Amino acid sequence: MSDVNRAALFFEPGKPFEIVELKIPEPKTGGLTLKITRSNICGSELHIWRGDGRFSEIATPKGRILGHEATGRIHALGDGVSTDWSGKPIKEGDRLAYQYFQPCGRCRSCTRGMTEACRSSFLIQRGSMHEWPYARGSFSNYLYLHPNQAIFKVPDNVTDTMVVGANCALAQVIMGIERVNVSLGDTVVIQGCGGLGVYACAVAKERGAETVIAIDGIQERLDLAKEMGADHTINLNEITDSRARVKAVKDLTNGWGADVVVEVVGFAAVINEGLRMMGSGGRYLEMGTFYTGTSFECDPGRLVGQNQRFEAVASYDAVSLQRAIEFLSRNAERLPLDEVVVDYPLDDIDSAFADQDSGSVRRASLIMS
Repeated sequence: MSDVNRAALFFEPGKPFEIVELKIPEPKTGGLTLKITRSNICGSELHIWRGDGRFSEIATPKGRILGHEATGRIHALGDGVSTDWSGKPIKEGDRLAYQYFQPCGRCRSCTRGMTEACRSSFLIQRGSMHEWPYARGSFSNYLYLHPNQAIFKVPDNVTDTMVVGANCALAQVIMGIERVNVSLGDTVVIQGCGGLGVYACAVAKERGAETVIAIDGIQERLDLAKEMGADHTINLNEITDSRARVKAVKDLTNGWGADVVVEVVGFAAVINEGLRMMGSGGRYLEMGTFYTGTSFECDPGRLVGQNQRFEAVASYDAVSLQRAIEFLSRNAERLPLDEVVVDYPLDDIDSAFADQDSGSVRRASLIMS
């Protein structure tokens, strides 16, 4: 078994990653060491790689290990760890999906049942790579999971390519879709058909949405969105005018507008268009533009006058991760869940970022081991 931990270091936008070797973290009481098998490039990593907004502040001359949307096998268990968070027995070699952050459990948000809003969740990602647990991101062969990070055993019928997006994109979508209460008979518009977008199509449809409309500028993504549950698609390259796209949504909803619009593009500029697609009583779910330093136009009078609601969701709670895994297991034979990601070896990480940024792949998945 390898005694090194290969990891990809990010320095600054426009500069290639550097592959380095680190120690493998030994597990402490209540924690475990995970051998990462796959790690996706999430939209957040793309923003960092491009230097969008205030993400440029993350650049460091010492390098940083990015990555969080991942899955792996148990390498070593710390004392006292014998089950996952649902009570299933676990052992070395078992596959896991894990919460990539660690809510404190004691702050105002946590004690009010909103662990997804804990301000301390991401403190575990800080620290020197020369100090235990060394790698704090999943663009590495090994990663340490702390005691308060939720972990769930992966069912046998769920492949690594299916589950790799569960601990970020899918869990966040599940929490967001529930937050705006997508239900029977709803009409839902999905702005953007990357990883989150195609998951949103599937989750909305499973929750009973009558009509799901997917919007994107890449036909391959729109095709997958339809396979995942979208009833209609709007290609940005075919309907290039914003007003025309809003009209298209109104035409598909008998002039009413959408009950729910979900933004998973990752750019604030699309929000105003999405708000105009909503009907009276509509709910807008913002999940894509999670970095600060941008803004969008909004007519608050329209929101008030039509009794519309705006919700923003980042992260998720442990239950949403568990539900994500159950969703994958329940739909493993029905939906093309294996097609959400495209494989790249870790050594090709620069190409993986460039391809995902250009839109030639939906979500790049780095094969770590």
